Amino acid sequence: MKISGLALSVLVGSLASAPAQVTVEVTQDQDQFLQGESIPVAVRITNRSGEPLHLGADPDWLTFSMESREGLVVPKNGEAPVAGEFVLESSKVAIKRVDLAPYFNLPRSGRYGIVANVRIKDWGRDVTSRPRYFNVIEGSRLWEQEVGVPPAAGAPNAPPEVRRYILQQANYLKGQLRLYLRVTDAYGRPLRVAPIGGLVSFARPEPQVDRLSQLHLLYQNGPSSFSYTVFNVNGDVLIHQTYDYFDSRPRLRISDDGDITVTGGSRREAPDDVPPSPPHPATNDTPQLVPPADRPEVRAALSNAMANPKP
Repeated sequence: MKISGLALSVLVGSLASAPAQVTVEVTQDQDQFLQGESIPVAVRITNRSGEPLHLGADPDWLTFSMESREGLVVPKNGEAPVAGEFVLESSKVAIKRVDLAPYFNLPRSGRYGIVANVRIKDWGRDVTSRPRYFNVIEGSRLWEQEVGVPPAAGAPNAPPEVRRYILQQANYLKGQLRLYLRVTDAYGRPLRVAPIGGLVSFARPEPQVDRLSQLHLLYQNGPSSFSYTVFNVNGDVLIHQTYDYFDSRPRLRISDDGDITVTGGSRREAPDDVPPSPPHPATNDTPQLVPPADRPEVRAALSNAMANPKP
Protein backbone atom coordinates (compact mmCIF):
# COMPACT_ATOMS: atom_id res chain seq x y z
CA MET A 1 0.00 0.00 0.00
CA LYS A 2 1.36 3.36 -0.97
CA ILE A 3 1.06 6.19 1.54
CA SER A 4 0.96 9.72 0.15
CA GLY A 5 3.27 12.39 1.56
CA LEU A 6 0.32 14.23 3.16
CA ALA A 7 -0.98 11.07 4.83
CA LEU A 8 2.50 10.22 6.08
CA SER A 9 2.95 13.67 7.59
CA VAL A 10 -0.43 13.40 9.35
CA LEU A 11 0.53 9.98 10.74
CA VAL A 12 3.90 11.22 12.01
CA GLY A 13 2.21 14.29 13.48
CA SER A 14 -0.35 12.18 15.36
CA LEU A 15 2.40 9.98 16.83
CA ALA A 16 4.40 13.00 17.95
CA SER A 17 1.43 14.84 19.43
CA ALA A 18 0.54 12.17 21.99
CA PRO A 19 3.63 12.63 24.17
CA ALA A 20 3.33 16.38 23.74
CA GLN A 21 0.05 16.18 25.63
CA VAL A 22 1.91 14.70 28.61
CA THR A 23 4.45 17.08 30.11
CA VAL A 24 7.19 16.40 32.67
CA GLU A 25 8.78 19.16 34.75
CA VAL A 26 11.47 19.00 37.44
CA THR A 27 11.13 21.60 40.22
CA GLN A 28 13.12 22.43 43.36
CA ASP A 29 12.51 24.68 46.34
CA GLN A 30 16.07 26.00 46.15
CA ASP A 31 18.80 26.12 43.54
CA GLN A 32 21.93 26.05 45.70
CA PHE A 33 23.16 23.14 47.80
CA LEU A 34 26.22 22.46 49.90
CA GLN A 35 28.25 19.44 48.82
CA GLY A 36 26.79 16.36 50.51
CA GLU A 37 23.48 18.04 51.30
CA SER A 38 20.17 16.42 50.31
CA ILE A 39 19.00 17.39 46.82
CA PRO A 40 15.20 17.00 46.89
CA VAL A 41 13.37 17.33 43.59
CA ALA A 42 9.71 17.18 42.65
CA VAL A 43 8.73 15.73 39.27
CA ARG A 44 5.45 17.20 38.03
CA ILE A 45 3.61 15.04 35.46
CA THR A 46 0.63 16.61 33.68
CA ASN A 47 -1.75 14.47 31.62
CA ARG A 48 -3.72 16.22 28.87
CA SER A 49 -3.96 13.21 26.58
CA GLY A 50 -7.68 12.55 27.09
CA GLU A 51 -7.08 9.08 28.51
CA PRO A 52 -5.81 7.70 31.84
CA LEU A 53 -2.14 6.79 32.19
CA HIS A 54 -0.95 3.74 34.14
CA LEU A 55 2.36 4.66 35.76
CA GLY A 56 4.69 3.41 38.47
CA ALA A 57 4.34 -0.33 37.93
CA ASP A 58 7.94 -0.76 36.76
CA PRO A 59 10.97 0.35 38.82
CA ASP A 60 12.35 2.27 35.82
CA TRP A 61 9.17 4.14 34.87
CA LEU A 62 10.89 7.32 36.14
CA THR A 63 14.63 7.78 35.75
CA PHE A 64 17.02 10.68 36.19
CA SER A 65 20.19 11.85 34.51
CA MET A 66 22.53 14.66 35.44
CA GLU A 67 25.18 16.65 33.58
CA SER A 68 27.72 19.27 34.58
CA ARG A 69 27.88 22.69 32.96
CA GLU A 70 30.64 21.34 30.70
CA GLY A 71 28.33 18.60 29.42
CA LEU A 72 29.97 15.79 31.39
CA VAL A 73 27.64 13.05 32.58
CA VAL A 74 27.54 12.74 36.37
CA PRO A 75 28.10 9.08 37.37
CA LYS A 76 25.34 7.34 39.27
CA ASN A 77 25.63 5.43 42.53
CA GLY A 78 22.32 3.70 41.80
CA GLU A 79 18.76 4.35 40.68
CA ALA A 80 16.43 6.39 42.85
CA PRO A 81 13.55 4.28 44.23
CA VAL A 82 10.36 5.44 42.50
CA ALA A 83 8.18 2.31 42.30
CA GLY A 84 4.53 2.66 43.26
CA GLU A 85 1.72 2.01 40.79
CA PHE A 86 -0.97 4.66 40.22
CA VAL A 87 -3.37 5.90 37.56
CA LEU A 88 -3.11 9.48 36.35
CA GLU A 89 -6.45 10.56 34.96
CA SER A 90 -6.69 13.01 32.09
CA SER A 91 -6.48 16.71 33.07
CA LYS A 92 -4.81 15.68 36.35
CA VAL A 93 -1.31 16.32 37.73
CA ALA A 94 0.88 13.90 39.70
CA ILE A 95 3.95 14.92 41.72
CA LYS A 96 6.71 12.48 42.66
CA ARG A 97 9.29 13.65 45.23
CA VAL A 98 12.78 12.15 45.38
CA ASP A 99 16.08 12.98 47.09
CA LEU A 100 18.75 12.53 44.41
CA ALA A 101 21.85 13.15 46.57
CA PRO A 102 22.47 9.47 47.46
CA TYR A 103 22.25 8.36 43.80
CA PHE A 104 24.68 10.74 42.07
CA ASN A 105 28.38 11.30 42.66
CA LEU A 106 28.96 15.07 42.80
CA PRO A 107 32.66 15.34 43.63
CA ARG A 108 33.04 19.11 43.34
CA SER A 109 31.19 22.39 43.33
CA GLY A 110 29.71 23.68 40.08
CA ARG A 111 26.52 24.01 38.09
CA TYR A 112 24.53 20.91 37.20
CA GLY A 113 21.37 20.07 35.29
CA ILE A 114 18.79 17.39 36.19
CA VAL A 115 16.63 15.69 33.54
CA ALA A 116 13.71 13.37 34.36
CA ASN A 117 12.46 10.73 31.92
CA VAL A 118 8.98 9.17 32.25
CA ARG A 119 8.28 5.93 30.38
CA ILE A 120 4.65 5.52 29.33
CA LYS A 121 4.36 1.78 28.95
CA ASP A 122 0.88 1.87 27.40
CA TRP A 123 2.22 3.89 24.47
CA GLY A 124 5.74 2.50 24.32
CA ARG A 125 7.01 6.08 24.45
CA ASP A 126 9.18 8.23 26.75
CA VAL A 127 8.57 11.82 27.81
CA THR A 128 11.58 13.83 28.95
CA SER A 129 11.71 17.04 30.95
CA ARG A 130 13.78 20.10 30.26
CA PRO A 131 16.93 20.38 32.39
CA ARG A 132 16.52 21.89 35.84
CA TYR A 133 19.75 23.67 36.85
CA PHE A 134 21.18 24.05 40.34
CA ASN A 135 24.52 24.91 41.95
CA VAL A 136 26.66 22.93 44.34
CA ILE A 137 28.51 25.50 46.46
CA GLU A 138 31.43 25.45 48.85
CA GLY A 139 31.07 26.57 52.43
CA SER A 140 33.71 28.11 54.64
CA ARG A 141 34.54 26.25 57.85
CA LEU A 142 33.80 28.24 60.99
CA TRP A 143 34.51 25.57 63.62
CA GLU A 144 35.07 21.84 63.99
CA GLN A 145 35.58 19.36 66.80
CA GLU A 146 36.13 15.63 67.05
CA VAL A 147 34.04 13.70 69.61
CA GLY A 148 33.55 10.13 70.72
CA VAL A 149 30.22 8.34 70.39
CA PRO A 150 28.92 7.31 73.83
CA PRO A 151 28.62 3.50 74.05
CA ALA A 152 25.21 1.90 74.21
CA ALA A 153 24.05 0.50 77.52
CA GLY A 154 25.57 -2.92 78.13
CA ALA A 155 28.04 -2.63 75.23
CA PRO A 156 31.47 -4.22 75.82
CA ASN A 157 34.43 -1.95 76.48
CA ALA A 158 36.04 -0.83 73.23
CA PRO A 159 37.62 2.28 71.72
CA PRO A 160 34.84 4.80 71.06
CA GLU A 161 33.57 5.44 67.55
CA VAL A 162 34.64 8.87 66.34
CA ARG A 163 32.53 11.68 64.89
CA ARG A 164 33.52 15.14 63.76
CA TYR A 165 31.22 18.15 63.94
CA ILE A 166 31.91 20.84 61.32
CA LEU A 167 30.08 24.16 61.15
CA GLN A 168 30.07 25.69 57.68
CA GLN A 169 28.83 29.01 56.41
CA ALA A 170 27.71 29.52 52.81
CA ASN A 171 26.27 32.34 50.75
CA TYR A 172 22.96 30.67 49.94
CA LEU A 173 21.75 33.76 48.09
CA LYS A 174 23.49 37.05 47.45
CA GLY A 175 23.72 38.86 50.76
CA GLN A 176 22.14 35.95 52.70
CA LEU A 177 24.26 33.66 54.85
CA ARG A 178 23.20 30.16 55.82
CA LEU A 179 24.67 27.93 58.48
CA TYR A 180 25.22 24.19 57.91
CA LEU A 181 26.24 21.28 60.11
CA ARG A 182 28.39 18.55 58.60
CA VAL A 183 28.88 15.32 60.58
CA THR A 184 31.62 12.97 59.37
CA ASP A 185 33.18 9.74 60.54
CA ALA A 186 36.80 9.30 61.55
CA TYR A 187 37.84 9.08 57.87
CA GLY A 188 36.10 12.31 56.86
CA ARG A 189 33.23 10.60 55.07
CA PRO A 190 30.07 12.70 55.42
CA LEU A 191 27.32 11.06 57.45
CA ARG A 192 24.97 14.05 57.48
CA VAL A 193 24.91 17.53 55.97
CA ALA A 194 22.02 19.56 57.33
CA PRO A 195 21.04 23.21 56.79
CA ILE A 196 20.56 24.90 60.16
CA GLY A 197 19.25 28.32 59.16
CA GLY A 198 20.11 31.86 58.18
CA LEU A 199 22.31 34.02 60.36
CA VAL A 200 23.24 37.69 60.49
CA SER A 201 26.57 38.60 58.95
CA PHE A 202 28.02 40.37 61.98
CA ALA A 203 27.47 37.52 64.47
CA ARG A 204 29.56 34.44 65.13
CA PRO A 205 27.93 31.15 66.18
CA GLU A 206 28.60 29.82 69.68
CA PRO A 207 29.10 26.00 69.63
CA GLN A 208 29.69 23.82 72.71
CA VAL A 209 29.85 20.03 73.18
CA ASP A 210 28.40 18.50 76.35
CA ARG A 211 29.41 15.39 78.31
CA LEU A 212 27.21 13.20 76.04
CA SER A 213 29.00 14.47 72.91
CA GLN A 214 25.91 16.43 71.89
CA LEU A 215 26.46 19.71 70.04
CA HIS A 216 24.78 22.80 71.49
CA LEU A 217 24.64 25.70 69.04
CA LEU A 218 23.50 29.26 69.76
CA TYR A 219 23.61 31.87 67.00
CA GLN A 220 21.96 35.17 66.12
CA ASN A 221 19.46 34.91 63.27
CA GLY A 222 17.84 38.35 63.49
CA PRO A 223 18.34 41.86 64.87
CA SER A 224 17.37 40.71 68.38
CA SER A 225 16.57 36.99 68.02
CA PHE A 226 18.77 33.94 68.65
CA SER A 227 18.36 30.30 67.64
CA TYR A 228 19.37 27.50 70.02
CA THR A 229 19.68 23.95 68.68
CA VAL A 230 21.02 20.70 70.14
CA PHE A 231 22.23 17.89 67.81
CA ASN A 232 23.21 14.31 68.59
CA VAL A 233 26.23 12.55 67.05
CA ASN A 234 24.13 11.54 64.00
CA GLY A 235 23.14 15.13 63.25
CA ASP A 236 19.54 14.70 64.45
CA VAL A 237 17.88 17.71 66.09
CA LEU A 238 17.03 17.03 69.74
CA ILE A 239 16.09 20.56 70.84
CA HIS A 240 15.30 23.73 68.93
CA GLN A 241 14.29 26.95 70.69
CA THR A 242 14.15 30.68 70.03
CA TYR A 243 15.40 33.39 72.39
CA ASP A 244 15.08 37.17 72.25
CA TYR A 245 17.62 39.71 73.44
CA PHE A 246 15.63 41.14 76.33
CA ASP A 247 17.58 42.98 79.07
CA SER A 248 20.50 40.60 78.46
CA ARG A 249 22.02 38.62 75.60
CA PRO A 250 21.42 34.84 75.48
CA ARG A 251 24.58 32.81 76.10
CA LEU A 252 25.57 29.18 76.65
CA ARG A 253 26.59 28.20 80.16
CA ILE A 254 28.50 25.00 81.04
CA SER A 255 28.02 23.54 84.51
CA ASP A 256 30.72 21.72 86.47
CA ASP A 257 29.05 18.44 85.44
CA GLY A 258 29.35 19.27 81.74
CA ASP A 259 25.69 20.14 81.24
CA ILE A 260 24.92 23.09 78.95
CA THR A 261 22.02 25.52 79.28
CA VAL A 262 21.03 28.91 77.89
CA THR A 263 21.28 31.86 80.25
CA GLY A 264 20.06 35.38 79.61
CA GLY A 265 17.57 36.56 77.06
CA SER A 266 13.91 35.59 77.00
CA ARG A 267 12.60 32.30 75.65
CA ARG A 268 9.93 32.76 72.97
CA GLU A 269 7.69 29.88 71.93
CA ALA A 270 7.69 29.32 68.18
CA PRO A 271 5.93 26.96 65.72
CA ASP A 272 9.23 25.21 64.88
CA ASP A 273 10.12 24.37 68.49
CA VAL A 274 11.55 20.89 69.10
CA PRO A 275 9.97 19.31 71.04
CA PRO A 276 6.79 21.29 70.21
CA SER A 277 5.69 23.74 72.87
CA PRO A 278 2.61 22.53 74.78
CA PRO A 279 -0.59 24.30 73.74
CA HIS A 280 -1.86 26.97 76.06
CA PRO A 281 -5.15 26.15 77.79
CA ALA A 282 -8.06 27.84 76.11
CA THR A 283 -9.26 30.93 77.90
CA ASN A 284 -12.77 32.31 77.75
CA ASP A 285 -13.28 35.82 79.06
CA THR A 286 -16.98 35.81 78.22
CA PRO A 287 -19.10 35.86 81.41
CA GLN A 288 -20.74 32.53 82.05
CA LEU A 289 -24.47 32.71 81.45
CA VAL A 290 -26.50 30.89 84.09
CA PRO A 291 -29.89 29.59 82.96
CA PRO A 292 -32.71 31.46 84.74
CA ALA A 293 -33.95 28.31 86.45
CA ASP A 294 -30.53 27.79 88.05
CA ARG A 295 -30.29 31.24 89.64
CA PRO A 296 -30.66 31.22 93.45
CA GLU A 297 -33.37 33.87 93.49
CA VAL A 298 -35.41 32.01 90.87
CA ARG A 299 -35.03 28.69 92.69
CA ALA A 300 -36.19 30.34 95.93
CA ALA A 301 -39.24 31.87 94.24
CA LEU A 302 -40.18 28.53 92.66
CA SER A 303 -39.76 26.72 95.97
CA ASN A 304 -41.93 29.29 97.77
CA ALA A 305 -44.61 29.03 95.07
CA MET A 306 -44.72 25.25 95.37
CA ALA A 307 -44.91 25.41 99.15
CA ASN A 308 -47.70 27.99 99.11
CA PRO A 309 -49.85 27.30 96.05
CA LYS A 310 -52.54 29.87 95.28
CA PRO A 311 -56.14 28.70 95.73
